[in-house]
Amino acid sequence: MKMTARYPVLALVLACGLGVLLGSRINERAPQVAQARTTAAPPADGKLRIIIFGAHPDDAEYRGAGVAMKWARAGHHVKLVSTTNGDIGHWQQAGGPLALRRKQEVLEVARRLGVTNEVLDIHDGEIMPTLENRRTVTRLIREWNADIVITNRPNDYHPDHRYTSILVQDAAYMVTVPFFCPDVPPLKKNPVFLYTSDRFQRPAPFRADLAVGIDDVIEPTLDALLVMVSQIHEGGANGFAGLYPGDPAGRAKRDAEVRKSLAGRYAGAANSYRDALVKFYGTERAKQVRYAQAFEICEYGRRPSAEELKTLFPF
Repeated sequence: MKMTARYPVLALVLACGLGVLLGSRINERAPQVAQARTTAAPPADGKLRIIIFGAHPDDAEYRGAGVAMKWARAGHHVKLVSTTNGDIGHWQQAGGPLALRRKQEVLEVARRLGVTNEVLDIHDGEIMPTLENRRTVTRLIREWNADIVITNRPNDYHPDHRYTSILVQDAAYMVTVPFFCPDVPPLKKNPVFLYTSDRFQRPAPFRADLAVGIDDVIEPTLDALLVMVSQIHEGGANGFAGLYPGDPAGRAKRDAEVRKSLAGRYAGAANSYRDALVKFYGTERAKQVRYAQAFEICEYGRRPSAEELKTLFPF
């Protein structure tokens, strides 16, 4: 009271400064919670619900596109989530314009795949395995009422990839705990959590518990993914001037190169995980698969039997 009376200007400055500080902290946290509610939950129609997490606006798309389209074509509900907005993922652009560009790209990918998409407003390169982010991921999984949750493994070259995987792991089981995030009803049973394939060897190499052929959707899958020009054609953060030429002939050449490279990724998975394809399809049918995606079962979620896997991947 004495300070207010004797130093009114100082008191006003302190009060305003405190208000700005508190307001900025609230604004920092609010988008992460609000983002978890921007997409309506799918109807209770007996169809499968799958949610795929990636760190940047392209990761969930690369890792899930083929099987996502297969699920969607069968009437199941698939959601792709980017845990950061990708605002530094380009060699020439950054900030809000890049984040908006990348969001528009993945929205178009989702439209072509027949799935839902959401991009969280967390800066590229800055996501951390915090309690608030754990709550956000938990809410997203609950609101989608997921049967299957997919992400990358935690041993990965990029910190955003590692921490996204950890956040999804940390949500496993917690999605069933009633008084964690009590504002969203808990799931009645823990989903099946799956990792997508990679080539990292330490501390342990990827184990293909399941591989799924995507030959029947490979062309429309590639068409959809090639919409992400900023990442595929222009090279993302490691691109350079001239990589995607301005002339039609040069662009056509680059288009063909990136399409072949991307197809090679899925062809490589079919060859690398042929044993898992045999386990799922049988020897003769597995021999015919040219393109595939493979998954490892995370031990933190529900452990499905071989028969249940075939109901979750009804292809």
